[in-house]
Amino acid sequence: MDARRDSEPTPMKNPTTTERKSDRELVVTRTFNGPAHIVFEAWTKPELLKRWWAPKSFGLTMISCEADVRVGGTYRLVFRHDAFPEPMAFFGRYIEVTPHARLVWTNEEGEGGGQVTTVTFEEQGGKTLLVMHDLYPSKEALDAAIASGSTSGTGETFEQLDELLVTLGASVKRS
Repeated sequence: MDARRDSEPTPMKNPTTTERKSDRELVVTRTFNGPAHIVFEAWTKPELLKRWWAPKSFGLTMISCEADVRVGGTYRLVFRHDAFPEPMAFFGRYIEVTPHARLVWTNEEGEGGGQVTTVTFEEQGGKTLLVMHDLYPSKEALDAAIASGSTSGTGETFEQLDELLVTLGASVKRS
């Protein structure tokens, strides 16, 4: 099964590309209109993560966000959805943090351990090429993630990040 989806670019939007690279690897690539330090902040400051992380069309509300972004630090994101009686928590530990360039964290909420996520931020002429690489513990784990739809909201989520970056860029220019 090929999980590749290319969103259609429009004049205001950058395309998000999702590709299954192997039995256990899913890679998402997108260019953002902003410098790497601002894009990195949007990934590492809880008050900014809360503004873009959950795809709006999924009906999720982020009710809390904690992120101690340092090697060995932890994160915990808690969401509410009308279809579930109890909130859902996603959590893990930061393995690598290189400011404005690279983040690596574990996803520990699943049984048997979840995937390890690596995000790189490469500045190119005032824009940032972002590559998000998820390495799942098994082929079955990645198959299940794709089948559940949990990997399908990334394009929308990244569009929400694009919208936030416009706001953040404007506030940086005013400073």
